[in-house]
Amino acid sequence: AGGGSAAEAASVEARVAGLIQECLEKLPAPFNLEAACAKSPVSYGQSLNTVLVQEMARYNKLGGVVRESLRSMAAALKGLLVMSSELEAAYKSISLNQVPELWKAVSYPSLKPLGSYLADLYKRLDMLAGWATAGQPPAVFWLPGFFFVQSFLTAGLQNYARKLSIPIDMVRYDFEMLGMDAAKHQHSPPVEGLYIDGLYLEGAGWDAAARQLCESDPKVLFVPAPVMWFRPKHVEQYTTFQHYNCPMYRTADRRGVLATTGHSTNFVMFVRLPSQQVLQHWTMRGVALLTQLSS
Repeated sequence: AGGGSAAEAASVEARVAGLIQECLEKLPAPFNLEAACAKSPVSYGQSLNTVLVQEMARYNKLGGVVRESLRSMAAALKGLLVMSSELEAAYKSISLNQVPELWKAVSYPSLKPLGSYLADLYKRLDMLAGWATAGQPPAVFWLPGFFFVQSFLTAGLQNYARKLSIPIDMVRYDFEMLGMDAAKHQHSPPVEGLYIDGLYLEGAGWDAAARQLCESDPKVLFVPAPVMWFRPKHVEQYTTFQHYNCPMYRTADRRGVLATTGHSTNFVMFVRLPSQQVLQHWTMRGVALLTQLSS
């Protein structure tokens, strides 16, 4: 029995070592914040430039912890370093395809298993790298890619308020539903506000032709939400239409704590989604928008 468990441990060790090596190869170098600031300078009329640099700094911090812990684990597995209890716990998590607590402490909220978490992380880093290289914000934003979603959404309102010289607390987002194909809008940013992509609907379906909520198909828990135009408007110019005030969460957990910024770590905002049904119809079904799935 001892020989079997030793062989098993060696096999787990080899698998984790392989995964560590793969992660270290795939994880891009930290963002160059100075270069990003030079290419997308802080500007009164473009608050999104500040968001880009702040997001890069947050991801640099997370990437630094991930990289450092992986390097230390790799060295420990080669017998060059003694594994601390923290690294031991991280090693165990990785062997079980879970995100180590060490990373979660400096990460955005996520319920994904390790493999999906890393794929998602690489995609987020790629999004920011593309934005930085272009030197201007993309026409369509992949909302799930942001570390701190509220700061990004506030910047969109701020741009509008500054353009019209009105107080930001007099501006709210109105919502227009676009099609399902983000590529159609990739080369034509909105005149004001933000095109948003990447959300999921839980508990309801989406009628793409009528551009409104519909019943979900049997056994289908989540469907992609349409591309949306988050359009800033003066509160007095808000449009009225039959809608469901849909809560947006960052994870399917649907609960969070208040961060030091005063924002929830999970709840983002309410989005008005067109609907032929009365509000209670969707409330009873617990319909929500999510920025990411748990798988």
